[in-house]
Amino acid sequence: MTVSQDKNKAPFIVVSGPSGSGKTTICRAVAKKLSLYYSISHTTRPKREKEIHGQDYFFTSQDIFKEMIQNKAFIEWAQVYENYYGTSKEIVDTKRAQGIGVIVDVDTQGALIIKKNMPDALLIFIKTPQASELRKRLLARGQDSKEEIEKRLQETKKELLMAKKYDHAVVNDDLNKAIETVMTIIKSYDNRKPITENRT
Repeated sequence: MTVSQDKNKAPFIVVSGPSGSGKTTICRAVAKKLSLYYSISHTTRPKREKEIHGQDYFFTSQDIFKEMIQNKAFIEWAQVYENYYGTSKEIVDTKRAQGIGVIVDVDTQGALIIKKNMPDALLIFIKTPQASELRKRLLARGQDSKEEIEKRLQETKKELLMAKKYDHAVVNDDLNKAIETVMTIIKSYDNRKPITENRT
């Protein structure tokens, strides 16, 4: 899918990282501080306890998701494990056309598709210090079975190999520091409107 390039549009920041790397927390914090729109994904993954439709994800059925694919409703979409994830083209294009910067967190497949179709997108990869720390974080959040965690750790090895294709990589060994680093990268983003930090 080809997406038109408009240098007058607000910035589009794409963040990826292994499960447990803290990418979603970083995106939400950065979006709030820099007045960016955090665009959540559509997914066919079952909703977890405490997750909210329209806040964490747009939860949908596989039939509806596949219909959206046919209608070219996604900037990118991918099958991750047994589930589908996709980024809404309409939401991203509308916000950017309104002058509102957009930040998304997607898997590496989706990020590279976006970069191919939208060369002006800024790609940032979030790393954890080491595999043992990532395992600890995944266990601590208590959202996945041990089997699922092992599957995610295996996937992480592949994802880390893709980090070199990103514009920047940030190690999240200290959450506040990682947030500040990502903010600095975004604020120095070339050929873009200045982004003013929201201190309120």
